[in-house]
Amino acid sequence: MEVSAKLVKELRERTGSGMMDCKKALVETGGDLEKAVDYLREKGLAAAAKRAGRTASEGLIESYIHGAGRIGVLVEVNCETDFVAKTDEFRAFARDVAMQIAAARPEFVGREDVPAETLDRERRVLRAQALNEGKPEKIVDKMVEGRLEKFFRENCLLEQPFIKNPDVAVQDVLKETIARLGENIVIKRFARFQLGEGGDE
Repeated sequence: MEVSAKLVKELRERTGSGMMDCKKALVETGGDLEKAVDYLREKGLAAAAKRAGRTASEGLIESYIHGAGRIGVLVEVNCETDFVAKTDEFRAFARDVAMQIAAARPEFVGREDVPAETLDRERRVLRAQALNEGKPEKIVDKMVEGRLEKFFRENCLLEQPFIKNPDVAVQDVLKETIARLGENIVIKRFARFQLGEGGDE
């Protein structure tokens, strides 16, 4: 089928995908714009998963200061090439990540970064809470695992709802950025400072 240049342009603006990819997606989905968006996202995310094994040693350290100097963030975001590191889109993504850290106060990048002793302590506390609520022993472990997922969503940067669109997690935005830029991107580490915190109490 023939797809109009207008439709291709609209799809490109919405997804950031290349012209030929947009055209193919519209042909495959019978000219349905919404389906074409999903088609491109699925293809892009599959490609992003393949790229995840590639070494990301370029990138930048982004800083963000919020609230008249009361909160400061430094975050290292890596990519594969200096070329991508200099693009506006990569810089905007790093900026968004820094703002996310300032606003949502994550403690870890991903769940694999949570120390085993922190998880053990959290499990013990959640288990005691559930038992104190009078929950039957047989469902307590299931409840603990469910509440642990909430702990990850609140404390792990990649699993937090994205501040600019809470319907998606930060890791979804990361995967979409990888798909659009065509390189593996890694949020390596971050530090968050808040005035008056961390000193002698």
